[in-house]
Amino acid sequence: MELRHLEYFVAVAEERHFTRAARRLMISQSGLSASVRALEHELGAPLFVRSTRSVELTAAGRALLAEATRALSSVRAAKEAVAAVQGLVRGVLSIGTEQCIAGVDMPALLARFRSEHPAVEIRLRQAGAAALVDDVTAGRLDLAFAAVFGRPPEGVRLLPLARAPMVALCHPAHRLAEAGKVAWDELGDEVFVDFHPDWGARAVTDRAFAESRVHRRVALEVNDVHSLIDLVHHGLGIAVVPRPIARKEHAAGLRALDLVGAEEQTWEVAAVLPDEDRLSPAARELLTYLA
Repeated sequence: MELRHLEYFVAVAEERHFTRAARRLMISQSGLSASVRALEHELGAPLFVRSTRSVELTAAGRALLAEATRALSSVRAAKEAVAAVQGLVRGVLSIGTEQCIAGVDMPALLARFRSEHPAVEIRLRQAGAAALVDDVTAGRLDLAFAAVFGRPPEGVRLLPLARAPMVALCHPAHRLAEAGKVAWDELGDEVFVDFHPDWGARAVTDRAFAESRVHRRVALEVNDVHSLIDLVHHGLGIAVVPRPIARKEHAAGLRALDLVGAEEQTWEVAAVLPDEDRLSPAARELLTYLA
C-alpha cells in the first residue's frame, strides 16, 4: 500500500469532493481518481459512494480513514524527527483557527514563518473550536487557535493567549439600544442570531443563559462573523458576541451593550496543542513567534 494513495484518499475524504481534493493536492483529477481506484482494488472494497455533486465514505472508507490519518501522521512525525536532529525545520505545518481570533494576527504570523522557513508547507483550516480540538487530538492538525470552552480532552493542552468579555449586539432601533448595559435574564424574549454550536463563543453564551435559567430562541444560526453582523444590521435579531467582534469595522453603527455578570462569562482564546512529545518541530518553532 503506497503512502501516496493514502494521502490522496484522506484528501478526498476530507473534501468530500474529487475536484476540490485534486486542487488541494495540485494534481489532475484523473490521476487522483486512478489512485483511489487502485487503493479500492488493493483493499477489495469500495471506499466512496460517488454522486455528481459529492462523495461520501462507505463503511470500509470510514474504517480506513482513521487508520490512514494515523499512519500519515506517524510518517510525517518520523521525517520531522530526523530533520530536528539535523537542525532543520521542514515538512508540513497544519494549523487550524476559528474566525476573528484575538491574541494572534494569523496572516502576519504565517507570513513571517513562511519567509523564515520556506521549506515548510503551510496548511490552514478554518472551523469551529470543537472540530479543531478533535483534529489536534487525532493528529490531523499540529496546533490550532480557538476559543475553547471547558477542559480539553486527554492529550491536548492549552496555551492561553487572550480573553474578552461578552457583549450584547443590537440594531440602533432596538428597544435596548440606549440601555448601555443589560442583564442576561432581560434577554429571554429576544430573537437571537448566533454561531454554530461548536464555536467557542456560542458555548460561552449557552452556558451563561443556562446558569441564568433563561430560555432563549436562536432563530438564525450562522458559521461566519460577517453574516451574523449583517443579520443584526437588518434587525433580524440580537447577538451575544465577544467584545472584539463588536468592535469590528463591519459592526459600525450597531449598539454593543455590556452584560451584567459578563466578567464571569469570558471568551478565552488559546493555542490548542498536543502533548509535548507529539508537538512537531515546525509547530514548536511557530510557538516561539507568539508574544
